[in-house]
Amino acid sequence: MKLGAIDQGTTSSRALMLSDGKAELSATFTHKQSYPTSGWVEHDPRELLKNIQACSEALESADALGLDNQGESCLAWDRKTGQPISPVIVWQDNRTANVTNKLKKHGHEERVKALSGLPLDPYFSASKLAWILENVPEAKELLREKRLALGTTDAFFLQNLVGRFVTDVTTASRTSLMNLQTMEWDDELCNLFGVPLDTLPEILATQDEFGELKVKGRKIPLRASVVDQQASLYGHGCRNVGDAKITLGTGAFALVINGDSPEMNDPHGLLPTVAWRLGSEAPIYALDGGVYNAASAVNWARGLGLFSEYKEINTFETPTAIDRGLIFVPALSGLACPHWQRDSRACFEGMSLDTGPLDLVQAVLEGVALRIAEVIFAMDKRVSIGEEITIDGGLSNNPYICQFMSEVLGRTIRVTNQPELTAIGCAQLAGAGLDEVLVTEKKGRAYSPKGNLRPDWMEKFSSLVKRISRPS
Repeated sequence: MKLGAIDQGTTSSRALMLSDGKAELSATFTHKQSYPTSGWVEHDPRELLKNIQACSEALESADALGLDNQGESCLAWDRKTGQPISPVIVWQDNRTANVTNKLKKHGHEERVKALSGLPLDPYFSASKLAWILENVPEAKELLREKRLALGTTDAFFLQNLVGRFVTDVTTASRTSLMNLQTMEWDDELCNLFGVPLDTLPEILATQDEFGELKVKGRKIPLRASVVDQQASLYGHGCRNVGDAKITLGTGAFALVINGDSPEMNDPHGLLPTVAWRLGSEAPIYALDGGVYNAASAVNWARGLGLFSEYKEINTFETPTAIDRGLIFVPALSGLACPHWQRDSRACFEGMSLDTGPLDLVQAVLEGVALRIAEVIFAMDKRVSIGEEITIDGGLSNNPYICQFMSEVLGRTIRVTNQPELTAIGCAQLAGAGLDEVLVTEKKGRAYSPKGNLRPDWMEKFSSLVKRISRPS
C-alpha cells in the first residue's frame, strides 16, 4: 500500500510517499512570506493551493492521501466559488492583540479557557476570523448572501480539493471556537469573538472519509486531515501517556500525550488540545506548549550578520554563554507557553565590550533551549515524561543546542534520522484502519547530559524573563 502525505507548512508545501517501510519526499514547493506591517504575517492562499495541487500530482500513485496544515492560520472565501477574499493570516500574526487584550480586561479569559482550553491570544484563529469579517468589505457582502466561509487553511484546501466545507477536530481545537468537551462549535465562544457559527465548516474526525481527490484522471481517497504538530506527534511514534516530542522549526513545539480527557485550566500555561481522533473512536488528547521563536531567532541573528554559515555555530570554543553572564530571551514575537505575553520583547543581558558576534549567537541558541525547557518542565508537572525525548526539525541539526538542551533538561535528547516526521505521521493517519504501513526505524543521534543538572541556568533565565515580561 502506498500512502501519500501533503505537508502544508509555514514556509513550504511538501509531498511524501510512504511505501514498503520507506518514506520518500516526492516534491517541495516554497511560498512567499508577506509582512505588510509590523506584526502582520500573511500568505497568498492561491499560491498555497497551487502548491498543494502540485504536491498531489507528485503523489498520483498513492492509494490514500493525508493533508496536514499550519493549525491556526486562517482566511475567508466564497463558499459558492471557493475563491479566497482575504490573504491567509498566519499563526505568527499578532494584529489582533488589542482585541484579545480587551477581552482579557473585560474578564473573559477564564471562560474562554473553560470552554476551549485556550488562553486569549492572537495566536489562535478566532480573533483573526473576526478581524477579517470586520475589515474585509467583501466578507460582509458574502455574509449577507449566506456565502461567507471562514476557517483555517485546511477547510479552504478541502473545499477546493474534494468539494466539502469541512475541517478536522485537531484543527478546530486550535481556533478558540470549539468546545473541547463536546468537540462542536460553541455558540457562546462564537458570539464572544463575533464569528457567526454558520460561516464555519463541519468538524470531522482526524481520520475520516473526507472525499476523493482527482489526480491525473485517478480518484484518490483523502482519509486524514490534521494539524502539522499533531501529525508530527503521531509520526514520532508517540502513542502512550507521557510520550513527548519536540519539533524545532520556525517556532518550537512540544506535545505530550495525556490520555482520553483534556487537562483544562492548566496552572502552568499548557494548552489542552486534541491529539487525534480516528474515525468513531474516542479522541486522544495532548498537552501542547509552543515557543514562538526557534529557528526564526537563529535566522534573525544570521540576518543581522552575526554569522554566515550554519556550520559556524555547531560548536563554540568558549564556555556556555549563560555561565559567562550572557543571556538572551528569544521573545522576538512575544512569549508563548507558559507565559502567554505577546507584549514581551527579546532581550540580551550581560553584553560587554568583549562580546563578539558568535557570543551573541551562542546566547540565542541557549535562549531557545531554555524556553523549550520551561515548557518541558511545565509538562512534567502534569504528565510524567520519560528519560528520552525525540526531536526533529531543521534546528535539530545543530549539535550545540541539542547538547545544551540535554544538559538543562537532564534527559537524553534523540534526534530522529527521519527528517519528515510530520509528513510521515500524516501518511500513517491516512492509512489508519487499513493495512498498517510502518517506517523502518532509524534511531538517530543521541545527546546525553555530561554533568549534573544545572538549575542555576533556569533560575538566571527565569529571572530575566520576569524582568522583561509585561502582562497585558
